[in-house]
Amino acid sequence: MSLNQITFALLFLGSISFFAFSCRKLIATLQLGKSENRFDNIPKRLRNVLTIALLQTKLLREPLAGTLHLLIFWGFIALSVVVVESIIEGLIGHFSFSFLGGVYSVITFSQEIFCLLVMIGVIGSLWRRFVTKVKRLQVDAHGSKDAALILAWIFLIVTFTLLQNSTRISLGIYQAGVHYPISSSLSSLFEYSRTTYVAEKFFWWSHIGLVLAFLNYLPYSKHLHVLTSVPNVFFASLKPKGALKPINLQDETLTKFGTADVEDLTWKQLLDGYTCTECGRCESVCPANLTGKPLSPRKIIVDTRRRTSEKSPVMIAGQLESNQAVAANTLLDNYITEDELWSCTTCMACVHECPVMIEHVDEIVDMRRALVLNESRFPPELKTVFDNLERNFTPWGFSHSTRADWAEGLNIPKMAEVGDAKNVDVLFWVGCAGAYDARYKKVSVAFSKLMQQAGIKFAILGTEEKCNGDAARRMGNEYLAQTMMAENIETLNKYNVKKIVATCPHCFHSLKKEYPQFGGNFEVVHHTDFLNQLVEEGKIKVQEKKKSAETITYHDSCYLARYNDVIDTPRATLEATGAQLVEMPRSKDKGLCCGAGGGRMWMEEHIGKRINIERTEEALSTNASTVASACPFCMTMMNDGVKAKEAAEKVQVKDIAEILLEAVEAK
Repeated sequence: MSLNQITFALLFLGSISFFAFSCRKLIATLQLGKSENRFDNIPKRLRNVLTIALLQTKLLREPLAGTLHLLIFWGFIALSVVVVESIIEGLIGHFSFSFLGGVYSVITFSQEIFCLLVMIGVIGSLWRRFVTKVKRLQVDAHGSKDAALILAWIFLIVTFTLLQNSTRISLGIYQAGVHYPISSSLSSLFEYSRTTYVAEKFFWWSHIGLVLAFLNYLPYSKHLHVLTSVPNVFFASLKPKGALKPINLQDETLTKFGTADVEDLTWKQLLDGYTCTECGRCESVCPANLTGKPLSPRKIIVDTRRRTSEKSPVMIAGQLESNQAVAANTLLDNYITEDELWSCTTCMACVHECPVMIEHVDEIVDMRRALVLNESRFPPELKTVFDNLERNFTPWGFSHSTRADWAEGLNIPKMAEVGDAKNVDVLFWVGCAGAYDARYKKVSVAFSKLMQQAGIKFAILGTEEKCNGDAARRMGNEYLAQTMMAENIETLNKYNVKKIVATCPHCFHSLKKEYPQFGGNFEVVHHTDFLNQLVEEGKIKVQEKKKSAETITYHDSCYLARYNDVIDTPRATLEATGAQLVEMPRSKDKGLCCGAGGGRMWMEEHIGKRINIERTEEALSTNASTVASACPFCMTMMNDGVKAKEAAEKVQVKDIAEILLEAVEAK
């Protein structure tokens, strides 16, 4: 072996050994997390890797930023052949894949083009971060320096690749031609000389040296996601979107609930921490963060990584008891505060936008569970909510005996009167707001009248219906939530209920995606889908003379659009009434939360701007005369917002059922 080969072999062996050591540390850290099966449904996981990790569909939701990242990402993949070629050359002497013939020409051509595209991507990324200063990228000085270093590193790697090829063309090692379009042009800068020979060696060593150094820097950088993003996407949750993972309350070995520190997290949640690249997409769409609240989904995940990095080495070494400084800290309180956790509306915007499938909301709710179930720590307003749920089976202080009063005089049967669900087409799940809230009771009436006009046979549970448990569950009170779910499931199964329609998206989501966790398997439809089907089937007919050119803007409920992909049917129903739809700047699955989810409906906003005011201002900016909604929480928040902005005389807030009924009823 030549001195060059021996030197490279030692460098390569050392680099790979240190990289393996770093990976082993990471794996040992992940093994500290709780076990969780993420190896089910391999075909679907591989599809996620293809569409999300490789084709980067979530990144492309921001076209410019996504395209720049795509150029760099695919450039690295295309240039991997160069790296392999260089490694083999370093170990055995001169080597190339030229024996592949025409295929090799295609490879070298694509590599040259991708080198140029990577350069464009790097320059564009640096420009956005340091010149235009995109807000979500302005985190801290360390993060900016790390990003600049990584981008400069990538730029140098592709630059040295082109220069290496150029000098080799000048020396006659490679042949100039269309298969080396850029290097052939650059080769004119170099003459056939001893200096060019030295330059070729310098460029080769610089290229492969930077690659090996880059590989070993990644595990200690926020850009570790280069290595972990594909696995993180592969292991992403396949449970129904937005469904929280239940706690096994029957497990008598459990001594604490939720997440208070690193050891309470699953290995996937620890991997989430190491996969976050701090791109800030989650933070840029978080309604709490946008309105001045302390919550930053990015910080939640980064703090998880920081605490893991602090505690895991001590745990792995078995020195936790002797290291009181580390043992005394916890993820909850020392890194993440109560105000951060209770600011979350569980709108799922952060999860929806994260390009590497990090699950922020699950971790936030897990920490709420630790506060509520282990320590009874929660905002004072929630004590009243929990008490009401236990006594009256509703978050509000209304008597349970009045739950069906809204239906008086409407000739709506109760399931107890019907006897069995086979005698009706569908069960109408009214929900707490539909039964008690003065404004939303009108929606329950409007929807019932529409079903009656369409000839739908339906019934309600009346006083046998209890709160679905969504609010308690997302406020961290898993015990109370599961109690209510179990009681409702028992009632529904007693009547052999198969199909349910709900006007509240929170009821809809819980019944559809979370009740199956406890044995409640039903076909659940939201009333916007149900009404649209009735319109399409001709069972509900809008009178031409009642059609209106009224301008309406539709506010998407988070629990419909993001949680359940109910986006088009509400709009189709509104258009059937003749309304002219105008979209808000943030709409559909990018819609801004009203601020009431995750239990925030019953909590005061003491910090920053009210979220519903932010959303109302967007709605008013459309100059629509009506704000349409399909959720009782959204209706309340938008109504309050319109009143606060003193626009109640010119703008109405109505449910889709009310708007449709107006277009159906004769004068």
